Amino acid sequence: MPTTLPARSEISKDFTWNAESVFANPQAFEAEVDSILAALPQVKAYQGRLAESPSTLVDAFILIESLMARASQAYVYAGFAYSVDTGDQSAAAMSSKAQGMYGQLLAASSFLNPELIAIGQETLVEWALSEPRLARYGQYFANLFRKQAHVRSAEVEEVLGMLSDPFGGAGSAASLLTNADMRIPPVADSQGQPIELNEAIIWRLMSEEDRGLRQRSWDNYHNTLLGFKNTLAEHLSTSIKQSVFQSRVRKHENVLEMKLHEHNIPVSVFHNLLDTFKKNLPIWHRYFEIRRKALGVDTLEPYDLWAPLVKDRVKIPYHQAVEWISEGLLPMGKDYVAILRNGCLEDRWVDVYPNKGKRSGAFSWGSQGTHPFIMISYTDEIFSLSTLAHELGHSMHSYLTWQNQPFVYADYSLFAAEVASNFHQAMVRAHLLKAHPERDFQISVIEEAMANFYRYFFIMPTLARFELETHTRVEQGQPLTADSLITLMADLFSEGYGDKVHVDREQVGITWARFGHLYSDYYVYAYATGIAGANALAGRIQRGEPNAVEDYLGFLKAGCSDYPLDVLKRAGVDLTTPQPVEAAFAVMADYVDRLEKLLG
Repeated sequence: MPTTLPARSEISKDFTWNAESVFANPQAFEAEVDSILAALPQVKAYQGRLAESPSTLVDAFILIESLMARASQAYVYAGFAYSVDTGDQSAAAMSSKAQGMYGQLLAASSFLNPELIAIGQETLVEWALSEPRLARYGQYFANLFRKQAHVRSAEVEEVLGMLSDPFGGAGSAASLLTNADMRIPPVADSQGQPIELNEAIIWRLMSEEDRGLRQRSWDNYHNTLLGFKNTLAEHLSTSIKQSVFQSRVRKHENVLEMKLHEHNIPVSVFHNLLDTFKKNLPIWHRYFEIRRKALGVDTLEPYDLWAPLVKDRVKIPYHQAVEWISEGLLPMGKDYVAILRNGCLEDRWVDVYPNKGKRSGAFSWGSQGTHPFIMISYTDEIFSLSTLAHELGHSMHSYLTWQNQPFVYADYSLFAAEVASNFHQAMVRAHLLKAHPERDFQISVIEEAMANFYRYFFIMPTLARFELETHTRVEQGQPLTADSLITLMADLFSEGYGDKVHVDREQVGITWARFGHLYSDYYVYAYATGIAGANALAGRIQRGEPNAVEDYLGFLKAGCSDYPLDVLKRAGVDLTTPQPVEAAFAVMADYVDRLEKLLG
């Protein structure tokens, strides 16, 4: 593998995101942002006037939505440019300008919901009957009045809108530190050649056979994070305090209730997940022991959890990955697959390979009017194939939502998002296991499956438990320090691992610093509920149940035109009960059984 990361300029354009499809150049972006800012007085001109008539109200909606759509496209352009090269100062400046513009637009339009509440639900229902252009807002109105008790006055809402930019500073600063400024010492490969490290390369090395190389990479990464533990802890603590402040301003019981209330999800869904996770820890303990024996080590270390159980894992170039993903998704129909393949191979949805300054991790991002872009650091192996399938699940969700919903419903909750992404992985995994019966290939696919479950069904519930405790402490007026965060994280992982994995309390305890997800409060739990819902829906299609494909496509097309739990119920899964999570643990247990048999 390459020992140094290429500069951004060295990456072939064919493997970079299609920035010019959004704006021809940065100058066009700058002009658009200035144009949006110049239009803000037009928005403010509607303040205090929405009750005049149905036509006045719908004209205000149309103007605000038009500006929000344009602002979202500009925000994507700047944010994506910065994400693929955090060392690019011009991209950093664009990102900052886009954030500021977006915050000003939110502040300028903040009078909308308070004035709608003052008009009253009964009047709005009557107006929607008399003005056809208002009819589409029925769900929006119903959802607004459901949340009425937590909508504040126009003045308070304006302040909260203006806070969106500065309140993003803690997460942005942590990202800058870990992705741009932090330097991880290189490690030497078996020939003594130095390997330059970033997070993408580190996780690639975690699947190398050389245990010493894995350990050195793990140590260098986590010890570097520990060197910044106090700064990182302060960023996370500040972010949590900001969320607690917002929950109190909006008169919620706590941040958990505020975040789940946004999408009409009862807090019991969160607690059901954690309870079911703890109940099923013995399945994890069994898997860890099988892995320890297969690797022939006395003590399983965290850096052994991705180590290969076969001598030669299959190499999967990017184009081959696209073909295999397409084959796995053929049950969704030829049109679905054609859109996906074209996005990957022609329209350049995907920014494919790692480079210096590229943000860690992978994500799908876009807005109505852009492609559903994907940032990934592809490394020609089955884990990267799985990540690509995952992000394409998000992108197809976005694509079909944008094609079928007006702007007001052209988004979807994180809760629904992680169903679509994990669905892709479940479908592709099932195809690969069926199409490739060779023992080593089967083991590699199951290793990938277990690595995926480990991330979403072990690490994410553990981080969710960490979130619940850290937020509770802040809500009770207790301080958060680097050492207290490390101790809490180490305790939770020790419980999860049982006595099957060795826990270096400092290195394992700094795990929270690896996850920018924690700056989006109570997001990580949705990965676990998502993998549960995904396996349930994929199972319906794989079993050939009537209307299973149509039901799933209906879920993808719904956006936020209804509450996520209700959309998922119509698709065939009820996440208000623990049953889908239990069923997903059963799927995982089957993988463990199969792995044990394959390993003899």
